[in-house]
Amino acid sequence: MNFYEHTIIARQDTSPAQLKQLLEKYTNLVNKSQGKVVKTENWGLINMSYLIKKNKKGNYIHFKIEGNNKTINELEKSERLDKNLLRYLTVKVKKLDLKTNYFEKKNEDTKENQIKK
Repeated sequence: MNFYEHTIIARQDTSPAQLKQLLEKYTNLVNKSQGKVVKTENWGLINMSYLIKKNKKGNYIHFKIEGNNKTINELEKSERLDKNLLRYLTVKVKKLDLKTNYFEKKNEDTKENQIKK
C-alpha cells in the first residue's frame, strides 16, 4: 500500500453541512475502493493567491490516505465531476506525518514562548 496526501478546495459559499457531506462522500469512496482514510483535517476558509472560477477564497479539506493507484484514480474521477470543488491535489509520500497539523490555531502563550527562544 502507498501513502498519499490529498487536498480539495471547495467553493467559498459552501455551507458547513455541505462540507461535512463532501468529507463523508470522499471518505466512503476511498474506503470502497480498497483504501483507508487515516486522517482528515478541515483547514477552513483560506484566501487564495489568485481567482479560481471567480472565487477569492476556498474551503480546504486535507486527507491522509493509505491505498493504491486504483483508489486515487476513483477519487479524482469523482472529483472532476463535482461542481462544489474548485481544485484538488494528490501527492504520493513515503511516510504519513500524523502528528503535525499545519493549520492548527495556536494560542498566544505558545507564540510568546517561541518568540523568547
